[in-house]
Order: sequence, then C-alpha cells, then structure tokens
Amino acid sequence: MTTKQIEMILKVSETLNFTKAAEAMFLTQPTLTYQIQMAEEELRFKIFDRSQKSVALTPSGKTFVESLRPILNSYRIAVEQAQNYSERFNEDIVISLPYRSAIHLLPQAMREMAQSHPEVLITPKFGWNNRLNEFLQGTVDILFDDFDTLKNLKDVRAIPFYQSRIYLVCNRDDPLAEKSLIHASDLIGRTLMVGGGSQRQLREVQTRVLNETRIPFINSEDHDTTLTNIAAGKAIVLAPGFLHDRNDGFAWVPFECHETISCCLGVKVNDKRPSLKAFIDILLHLYEEVNISTL
Repeated sequence: MTTKQIEMILKVSETLNFTKAAEAMFLTQPTLTYQIQMAEEELRFKIFDRSQKSVALTPSGKTFVESLRPILNSYRIAVEQAQNYSERFNEDIVISLPYRSAIHLLPQAMREMAQSHPEVLITPKFGWNNRLNEFLQGTVDILFDDFDTLKNLKDVRAIPFYQSRIYLVCNRDDPLAEKSLIHASDLIGRTLMVGGGSQRQLREVQTRVLNETRIPFINSEDHDTTLTNIAAGKAIVLAPGFLHDRNDGFAWVPFECHETISCCLGVKVNDKRPSLKAFIDILLHLYEEVNISTL
C-alpha cells in the first residue's frame, strides 16, 4: 500500500464521502475509488461499507484508520527531517546518553562543532533502553557509558572522559543537605532507594551502607522514579554525579567513599572519520577547560 493510498483512506474516513474526498485531493472520484479498492484487496478486508446513499467505516476499517494516522504523521516528519538533512548536512554523528545531564556541556560542544564543521550534524539520543545494542549495530556513533561496560566490547575503544563520584541526593530542606560530606552513619534512621540500573561501583557502596547501618531500603526501577520518591519525602538515594541535572529541586552532597565510576566515550575502532575525532576533541577540551576531572 502506498502513502498516497493511505492519504486517500484517511480523507474518505474524514468526509465519509468519496466525491468530496476526491475533490479535496484533486482527483477524479473513479480514481480514488479504484485506489481504495486496490488497497482493500491487498489488505484482505473492507475498510468502508458503501451504498449508493452513504459511506461508513467497517469495524476493521475504524481500527485500521486509527492506527494509520500516527504512521502517516511519523512518515511525514521523517521525510521532512531527511530533506532538512540533505539540504544542510553531509554527515551525521549520533551520540547516545542515558540522560542529558551526563554531558551537561554538550550544547556548547554542539555549538563549537557547528562553527568549525557546519556540514556535520550532531544528533543526541537520550534514554537507557537498548543503548548498547544500537551502538553495536551502528545506529549510534558515540556511546557515553562506564568503563566496565565498554572494556570487553570487541573493536570498541573506550576514551576516558571523567570520574563520576557518588553523591547523596535529598530534598533541599532535608537536614542532610546542610552537610558538606555525608558518611554512612548519617543515614541511620532513613530509608534508602536502591536499584534502577546502578553501576557496579554504586551497588558496592549501596550494599556496604546497608550492611553497616541496617537501614530499610526501597527498590526503584529508574532514576525518575527515585527522584519522585525523594521529592515525596519517602526516601533518599546514593547516585553518580553524571545524573546531576543541575536544577534547584534537590541537594547533591558528596558521599564519603573511595569508589568512583569511570565515565568514557565509546567509539568503534574502525571509525576513523576526522569529524568524529574533531567532535570528541571538542568535548574533551571543554571538560579540561573547566577543570572537570571528577563530577
């Protein structure tokens, strides 16, 4: 089925009149009718009940049309984006991050890259799900991740970026927010959120704190759930600095421990593009310039 046929089906579903739909699309009514009949034959179900006096969607047609609208909209957006890309850019570099906060200087790096390499598009992609597979399959060019994840991947180079230390995250009106450094003993009497895809080093700290203090804990599925529970006063959390979104909603207080998380930029060994190297150099330089070695 073609996109033109999809547009015809949607137009008839809106007007419930073949003649009006044809006029709106600058087609003859027989042409529109024939194209919809061809689509129905391909689909093997009737989209419309037709009589000489009325047109109505069949139950199958109604369900089908509801699914078609977002598909057509996504297709149009994809075409527009591709057209914009072909007009302005010769190359696209996709960088995957779990959260925007992981590289909080990324907007500045993108601006500098646009000045030095205006023909190269930098596309950030955010989210935890399926990040590693997308990188290994080649749909992502740079993967922000910890060294433990990247070190054993074949044909992947882990470029050291910064060390992410562990913080205690709580509400700003929490008494713990007034401290400059949090110790495990400070958490006695509190409830700790754990889980949510924690890195090995963070899990080690969480386990040690729970064993030492015997405080209760709540499992959390993700960081957003954790922050919601903190805001609700249900718990506190230990979290890596790369998750710090730098807003005023929460206090991030350094936690006393030796563990840090080695944050790296993963790239394919065989990706020798000068533009990729230039962008990574910009990122590394920005973090060196502001003297961020530990976040």
